[in-house]
Formats: sequence, C-alpha cells, structure tokens
Amino acid sequence: MLHSKAEWKITRIDEEKVQRIAEQTGLSHIAARFLVQRGMTTKEAIDTFLHMNDEALLDPYRLKDMDKAVIRIKKAIDHGERILIFGDYDADGVTSTSLIYLTLRKMGAEVGFYIPNRFTEGYGPNENAFRQAADENVSLIVTVDTGIAAINEAKVAKELGVDLIITDHHEPPPELPDAFAVINPKQSTCPYENKHLAGVGVAFKVAHALLARIPEEFYDLVAIGTIADLVELQGENRYLATKGIQSLTHSQRPGLKALLERAGSTQQEINEEQVGFLIGPRLNAAGRLDAADPAVELLITEDLVEADELAQMIDDLNKERQKIVKDITSEAEAMVEDNGIPPVIVVGQEGWNPGVIGIVASRLVEKFYRPTIVLSYDSEKGQAKGSARSIEGFDMFASLSQCREWLPHFGGHTMAAGLTMDLSHVDMLREKLSDMALATLSEKEWQKSLQVDLPIALNEVSLQAISDLQQMAPFGMGNPAPTFLIESVHLHTMKKIGANEDHLKLTVADSEQYQLDCIGFRMGTVYEQISPLSTLSAVGKLSVNEWNGQSKPQFIIDDIKVADWQLFDFRGDKRLWQNKTLMSLEECTVIVFRSNPGRLPELPVSWQVVQLNKVSEHEAREKVSIAKNLLLMDLPDSFAQFRHVMLHARALENLYVAFLHDRDYFFETIPTRDHFKWLYALLLKRKTFDLHNKGKELAKYKGWTEEAVHFMCQVFFELEFVKIDKGVVALTDQPVKKDLIESPTYQKRIEENKIEKDLYYSSLSSLKEVMDMARKGKQLTSV
Repeated sequence: MLHSKAEWKITRIDEEKVQRIAEQTGLSHIAARFLVQRGMTTKEAIDTFLHMNDEALLDPYRLKDMDKAVIRIKKAIDHGERILIFGDYDADGVTSTSLIYLTLRKMGAEVGFYIPNRFTEGYGPNENAFRQAADENVSLIVTVDTGIAAINEAKVAKELGVDLIITDHHEPPPELPDAFAVINPKQSTCPYENKHLAGVGVAFKVAHALLARIPEEFYDLVAIGTIADLVELQGENRYLATKGIQSLTHSQRPGLKALLERAGSTQQEINEEQVGFLIGPRLNAAGRLDAADPAVELLITEDLVEADELAQMIDDLNKERQKIVKDITSEAEAMVEDNGIPPVIVVGQEGWNPGVIGIVASRLVEKFYRPTIVLSYDSEKGQAKGSARSIEGFDMFASLSQCREWLPHFGGHTMAAGLTMDLSHVDMLREKLSDMALATLSEKEWQKSLQVDLPIALNEVSLQAISDLQQMAPFGMGNPAPTFLIESVHLHTMKKIGANEDHLKLTVADSEQYQLDCIGFRMGTVYEQISPLSTLSAVGKLSVNEWNGQSKPQFIIDDIKVADWQLFDFRGDKRLWQNKTLMSLEECTVIVFRSNPGRLPELPVSWQVVQLNKVSEHEAREKVSIAKNLLLMDLPDSFAQFRHVMLHARALENLYVAFLHDRDYFFETIPTRDHFKWLYALLLKRKTFDLHNKGKELAKYKGWTEEAVHFMCQVFFELEFVKIDKGVVALTDQPVKKDLIESPTYQKRIEENKIEKDLYYSSLSSLKEVMDMARKGKQLTSV
C-alpha cells in the first residue's frame, strides 16, 4: 500500500445531469461535470457563467458614500488641492495605490502616494504620517486597501483640518472611523451586492465613478490585486479577473512587461497562475523586505529604462525573500522536529524577518498539518511579532480571542491572524492553544483533507475537454481549479526525472488501454514506494503538455495512493541491506524460514525477526497477523509453510521478498523416470551395487552427478525397492510396486525445485499471482 498524504473527500456527481448539460451545451463530459459540481444545472446559469459581459459590473454609486467621495475628490482637483493616497504594502495595496494615483493624475490632480514601512510603522494609517502630510499642505487623504479600523487617525485628520476618505474591503470593526467618507462594501449599511471586492476592486469602482466610464485601462491592475489577495472569483470579481488577464496579454505597461521578462515569462503565457505565482509575490517582496514604494513606481512608470531597473530591483528582492523564507523555514522545521510535533506549533527566534514569517507559517502548516504561529523576537523591546496560520476545524481568531490577556494587538480570521505579544507570554500561549486544540479537534481533523471535485475516466481526457475547462477560468478562491480523481489505473511506465531526479513521471492505463501521462513535481521519493505491478489512484489537475510542437493531455499529481498490498522484488540483490527505502521503514517483520538469523545485519530497533523453526505456530501467527511490512528473507522449506505465512498476513501493506538461499535445486537436474528405470535394471543385473566405491564411476559413465546417483538410491530405499547397508545397495526380494512420488525424498526434491521456480526464478507478475493464491489459502502445488 501507499497511503495518501491527505484524506480525499470525493464529490460524486449526478451523471444524468451531466449528460443533459453536455447535450445542451456541447461541452465535454468533464466540463459538464464541473458545471454540475459547482451547482450550475440550467442553461441560463451556465450562459451567465460562461458568457459574462459589462453587465457583470455593478453601479459604483451603490457603494455607500461613493457620491460624497467623488464630489470631494473632484472639488480637490478643481481647486488644486494636494491629495495623498495612503496605501498598503502588499500586492493588493500596491495595485490599489497605483490605480487611484493614475486615475487622479489622468484627471489633472496634484497627487502623491504614501505606503507605510512594515518594519518601522506597521500596518495601516498612522498619526505621524498624517501629521507629516498636513505639514506638506495635503488637504485630502484617500486610503486604499486600508483604514477601516483607523479610528484614532480619523480624529487626528479632523484636528489637522484634513479630509479623510477611506476605501477598504476588510471587515469593519463595531465602531467606524469618523471620516469624510467610508467606502467599504462590507459595511452593514452598504447596499452594494458584491461584498467580496479586493481593495483594488474598491479602487476600480472609485475610478469608475470618477471617470464616469469603465476604466478599461486598469483591468490589468485590478486583476493582479484581486487574484493576489485571494478574494472570491465569482460574479463581478470573476469578470474583473477575466478582463484583467486578457488585458495583461497585451498590456503596454512597461513595468509589467519588464517584470514578466525578469520572471522568465511572457505576456502571451499569462493566466491566473502566472499572476498569482509570478507577479503577485514579486510585488509583495518589496514590502516584505523593505519599503513598497518601488513596486508602485514600477506600475506607474512610463519610462522603459526605469521600468527595467525597477523590475531588476524587485526581482532581486524576491530572490532574497525566497532565500530568507527557505532559511527560516529550515530553522523552524528543525525546532519542531527536535522538540516533537505539538498540537499547536509556536516557534520563534531573534532576528527572523517579520515580513516573511506568514509564509513560513504556511510552509509549516503544509508540512506538519498543525495550527502554527511563527514569531520574530525583539529582545530589546521584550516583544514578539507573529503570524498565524491554521487548519480546518481550528478557528485561529476565536482561539486567540480567548488569550487576549497576553495579546495587546491581534487580528485576523478563522484561518490566519497577526499578533504582537510580550516574550514572557509565549510559552503560556503555546500551552493554552495546544490544550484548546486537543479539546476541540476530532481525530479526523488532525489529518489533512483534500477536496476532490471530479472523478474522471481516462477515455474522457482529451485536449478538447481541457479546452472546455479553460472556459471556466480564471480559477481561484470561490472558483477553485477542479481537482480530478483517476481511480484504479494500472502503472504502465514509471521513472524519476529532473536534474536531481526529484520529480516523478508516470504513464497509467485502464483496462481498455487508454493511457494518460502523469507528473508529480517534487515526488521523486515516491518512486521507490510504488511497485511496478500496482494499481493506483491519484488526484490532481489536468493540463496540456507542449513539447516539440506536439500537445498532449497531462495529469499533474497532487496526491497518490495504492489501496492494495504491494510486492517489492529484492531477489538476487546483493546490496539488500544497503537499500535506503527498505532500511528506512519504521517497522518491518523479517520472516526467516530456515536460515540462521545470525547472518542478518544490525536492523532498526523497531524491526522484529521471526524465525519460524524457533517459535511456536501460535506466536508466529500472532506476529505475522499484525505486520504491515513483511520481509521474506529466505526460501521456505515447503509451500505449506509459505502459504501459512501469507494466509495469516491480514494487515499486510507491503511485502518485500529477498529469498536468499545457498543452493540452487532449480539448476540441479531431477532424474527422470528413464534414469530410475536404467538404474533399477542395473541393480537387477548386478544384484548389488557399492555406492561408496562405484557411485562416482557410474555417475561419470552416465553423465550424471554423483548426488543424482545417491538421490535415486535413497528414493529406491524409501520405496522399499532396495536395502542399503554400509553403502552397499541390494535389491529387495519381491518389492511392492509403488510410484516414485511416494518417496518423501522425491517429493521434497520436486517441491524444492518448484519452490525455487515459482518463488525465486519467476517473473514479478507470476510471483504476484502465486502470492495472491497463497493469501487466499489456495493450494500452490501438488506433487
């Protein structure tokens, strides 16, 4: 067996609905199954989803306070007032800042932007920045992607005589800032239907209202922020992302062109994954390591040389960010592993970059599947600043809320949070959160789960089906890319690929010989865990592999499992005990049929050796019955002995066969009946035969082995055809007619020969058949 890394939660689809949708739309069954799985079962709903247009964009004036904000901004422009855009340092904040800045500049405003430094100012508006703006004669501040909790800063702005317009999308607190206007679709009194706009989505609506038209020139920016901020890609958001991706393919924005080039991509390749994994992280990198201003400057510049320099700087920052994340993650993983994996992981260290600890927390959750808090310690201030990430079933925000006495500052939601605390309270927080997790999480909730959307058959996979699925894009929150399941397929080919052989490439086939290429990135170690004979199941994504001008469907594996027991072949392997996969098993039961176990090397302490001729049948059966991993070290004495072991291996997951042996009976010719007839005739003629003195001579004369002569004489003796006294063979008077098979020696030689043939010299597939028969208790041979 090969266990999956996660529990698969498989959605089963009403295939009658799928058939109807396929007929109505002309889409493939895979695409139709996707639509049904997402709850779209009428042609009208499907048309609305697939064929969106500008009608998907809601009236910006349905946002509360939009009218007030537009009037005030236009007044400021008309009167030449200085306007400051106050943004945030993530990709959503950077694109929001750039979009509003470009909009106001287009309208002739005297405008600047300000993004606080994550390390010296922290998140959100702050009093010092507002006072500095007032000193510079700023009379209007517009926040983007931030400000909904800036109650004190709103009071300061009023005292300074500066009007404050807040545009945000985060959850509003019970008390709202007393600002000139507050635009946030999540306000309870806001009638705007789309409650899931990103910060840049809100900024786009402001630009729409200010320009009195759809600002199509900013579709690229709104798509980047929307996708990077992981808001739901449904309805209006999906349309904004779709139009933005289309816009990005031919965007003339110099900074984005230069950034894609530095990332090793092109505009023609752009999709939501490229936005989420190439553009978003690079825009984030500036604010994670230093000031975010260069990211804004990259998006607003029209100078090609400046764009290239800024793109280089940001790409370098991203590489530095990647290295820092890798280093901190390694240190954090070592801390967890050295101290044992607790119910809730809380790790921290002096000097860890607070800008990347959220990423590190996500990596730890991915590896250990535990709620995790990663802290950056500041011993001078006696404080720890942290980021938290959670797992399904453990509400991180609610749990932290029960630890308020130690958390002067924290915020977030069910799956993620940020916090600041005194260093002296870290251990208490760890202990309390762990107790809460143990008390609230069920046994199943400690295991990672994977939602599987669509079971598919190999004969359904085609380039056309994948093309149909692309109509459902862009994928993201609220419209996740479908995860497919291929069940019980046969392994056709398997190999490791990549410079370090760290990827896995498979070709699988079904009973009708339909084939599909699969690839598992960073799954090279799985190669040794899958037997070539295995029937496997996998979950993952469908994609198109383009190589040398040819296109083929390809399955990208997320998780894989083998449900049945597996057979691994180490017969003839002289380096058996150097095999890393075998020796890394946490537990293994070594079955010794007849050898002296003294020949075994030093085995892992968790392994056990069962020497069948030294233990009782009851004890052997008991140990074999609970073994998940069995190693059959040598050949059995009999098929009955072998069958007994296999029949009682009820918990068996993986069977490793070495079948070490010193003598090859298989290559020793068993005398035929003609051989026996000739020897008997000789005895009839001579009456007696001196086996000790003449045996070697006879063997040479007949071209037999001396052992064969002794063997035949022993068989005759057991059948009572002859008597043997001190090596002299003499015929028995009037022997009873018997068949050779009645001789125990003959039976044993035949069985030993067949044991070697069926167990040692057979093909792997033939051996598996023998094993399956033995596990069912079937007779393997008759002699």
